[in-house]
Amino acid sequence: MWSDKLNKLKKWCKDEESFEKVKDVVEDFIEERNEKTKRLRLLESAIRSDYDSILITELSLEAPGPKIVYVNDGFCKMTGYSKEEVIGQTPRILQGPKTDRTVLNRLKNRLKEGRSFFGQTINYKKDGSEFVNQWDIHPLKDKEGNITHWVSYQHDITERKRAEEQLLDQKLEFDSLRKQSKRTVVDVDIQGNIVMANKSFRELVGYSKDELKRVKAWDLFPEKYMHMLSGWFERSDAEIGSDGEEFKSILKHKSGVPIQVKANAQILDLKDQRLIRVEFQNISLKKRVMDALKKRNLNYVRMVEKASEFTYEVAFEGNKPVFQSFSNDFSKVTGLSKDSVVGEWTAEKFVHEDDIETYWSHLKKVQKGKSSTCEYRLLSKDGNYIEVLDYCKPQWDDQKKTVCSIRCAVSLDEAYKKTEA
Repeated sequence: MWSDKLNKLKKWCKDEESFEKVKDVVEDFIEERNEKTKRLRLLESAIRSDYDSILITELSLEAPGPKIVYVNDGFCKMTGYSKEEVIGQTPRILQGPKTDRTVLNRLKNRLKEGRSFFGQTINYKKDGSEFVNQWDIHPLKDKEGNITHWVSYQHDITERKRAEEQLLDQKLEFDSLRKQSKRTVVDVDIQGNIVMANKSFRELVGYSKDELKRVKAWDLFPEKYMHMLSGWFERSDAEIGSDGEEFKSILKHKSGVPIQVKANAQILDLKDQRLIRVEFQNISLKKRVMDALKKRNLNYVRMVEKASEFTYEVAFEGNKPVFQSFSNDFSKVTGLSKDSVVGEWTAEKFVHEDDIETYWSHLKKVQKGKSSTCEYRLLSKDGNYIEVLDYCKPQWDDQKKTVCSIRCAVSLDEAYKKTEA
């Protein structure tokens, strides 16, 4: 067969010398290709014990998505598709009605930043059956360090998830184990699903067990807390600490009534899943809130969700903080021009003098590599101060060794004052 191809190649060449040169180039190419194939097979063999399938796509993330350029036999076995059926398609071929769009959006955002992603969601096999697909996605780079492709190591964890859910039912259901306890506890996974909620929590928010299965944890909080809540899953045990992290928030009762709570969040690491366990303490004066609702006919939840917010970024020149940028809403909230505060340390212009030290400690904590949440008073356009909730997280350099800047999201926290009015 190779000899036939050589004869054809010889006919296309003008003389023997040209033929020999072309032949050498082709043979070098084939040898290089065979060597790369051997290395790829060796890589497959090395990771086969940990992952069911391997999928490689092109770099482009634009619609309709990155095209699949390679799948291994494990992928075909796991999904029921042949290699010919998926090469040239996009990973969307595995998506369906129960595929979590929130997870896919997080995945896309991470890849746009050139970062790896670890997650899981429901995918669909060729026959339409569901399975829980766990991804471990990494960029493939060329010699110059440019990303050329994405490689996804995948694992069918359907049975493991079922076993873990049974284990959680036995170990985490506090109602049967702590009948006398007044703890109010909920466990949430990375997609915002409520994995466990004890009776006290269900009574607090007014939902039944079955109803909570259809509710995302994020839906129980005002929108302004999203940055803080979703950020927990990217933090380490050391960042949150063994005693957890305390914060104040507002929960939405099923009836629409807001409930002021003090909460403590802790990381719960299982074998293949990370959960956040949150314990709540109800600190709202329910009767006063209900009376206020009746008298004013005011929807507190809508009021909270309409609160303004802005983002900003801080860099450090040595130990000196410098404001790098503010979003447009900064001017709407404070009445200050962005240009008047960018490029220098000007917190005194809009942070209450009694809170400057607290605010400074907040930023120093993030500079050391830990995310932080802080409440302080912010100068508004009319000269009065309003309470804000500031969530900041570190931005690392390329070597992941030094915090090069701090990215922050600030939300107005007027709800506390108004519910007490």
